[in-house]
Amino acid sequence: MTDALRPMTKQRLYEQVLERLRQYVVEGGLRAGDRLPPERDLAQRLGVSRASVKQAIVVLEVQGLVEARHGGGTYLVRDSLDTEPVERMVERRRRLPDVLEAREALETKLAELAAERRTEDDLAAMRSALDLMTGEIEAGGHGVEGDRLFHAAVTAAAHSSLLAEFMRSIAEQIAESRTESLRQPGRPSRSLSQHRAILDAIAAGQPRQAASAMRRHVRTVAKVRLLDWEPGED
Repeated sequence: MTDALRPMTKQRLYEQVLERLRQYVVEGGLRAGDRLPPERDLAQRLGVSRASVKQAIVVLEVQGLVEARHGGGTYLVRDSLDTEPVERMVERRRRLPDVLEAREALETKLAELAAERRTEDDLAAMRSALDLMTGEIEAGGHGVEGDRLFHAAVTAAAHSSLLAEFMRSIAEQIAESRTESLRQPGRPSRSLSQHRAILDAIAAGQPRQAASAMRRHVRTVAKVRLLDWEPGED
């Protein structure tokens, strides 16, 4: 059955608020670090309820575009509010638990095998990936490419062609989960630290410790705001 002819839905009010906020940031020339007006003021100026404004702010937080500081207002994290369509967020939220479950099963085993089978070249690839991730984070980025290369190096170090093929088959979904995780506040540096623990266990030839370190890491990856978000209706 095709999904193309599913019932039409009208745009939620908070989605309209999102578009107005995007325009406000562009027209006002706001940049990362600038503060948005208080929710009460936004609600009055837009002629909507504070609940609709709050829903919009939560979507922006989930997407890593703003930071809401308790008692201190809402601040831009980036120079724009180019938001992802809400329906795409809903779809990603639906499939993310299955992706994370698959990652834990596959990558835990890959780390265990890597500790048994890794070569010096494999270890060099992992270290190079973490050096890159460190540089990305120090430059203000999320470390996405270094993260990708590290997990790819662990997969290669397991020397299991079938498990590697399984990983390739869900590469796109893994990339989504990686981006979702690394845009959580404080997550890049935490992930880097966990990667180092995984590498240490693999380098020491400790399969059980490597598997445990990878399991802890993937369970941290699973802690994202998107899974707590509910796409409410107005």
